[in-house]
Amino acid sequence: MKNKISPFHLAIPVNNIETSRKFYQEILGCEAGRSSTSWVDFNFFGHQVVIHYKPKSEHSNLHTNPVDGKDVPVPHFGVILPWDRFHGLAKHLKNKNVTFIIEPYVRFKGMVGEQATMFFYDPSGNALEFKAFKDINQLFAK
Repeated sequence: MKNKISPFHLAIPVNNIETSRKFYQEILGCEAGRSSTSWVDFNFFGHQVVIHYKPKSEHSNLHTNPVDGKDVPVPHFGVILPWDRFHGLAKHLKNKNVTFIIEPYVRFKGMVGEQATMFFYDPSGNALEFKAFKDINQLFAK
């Protein structure tokens, strides 16, 4: 089981179930599973992400940390994709007119941990990061 990755489960708040369902299904291509009027399970690239209805808050808790000269939103979540799949998804998202927080680019070029990355928000303001490593063995490199 050394190389087998266990799927993670993540539950996130959304302020509109139907708009969020459409985003995760039609923009990201995630298959919906079980659902009710207040939550929906998704197959998020082999992991379980569940959107749960939460009324929109008037308070914004936007926080960023600087990474490679960019303001990275915290918290955020996403997946690490194979290099070619990352670039295919980036093109798909651009074609769907997704607004990026951080446009797709390669950071840490020529350094340990070189990776392609992109950030964007879902319709409820949850920040997502997708990334890819040319050398996946660099994933936890120091």
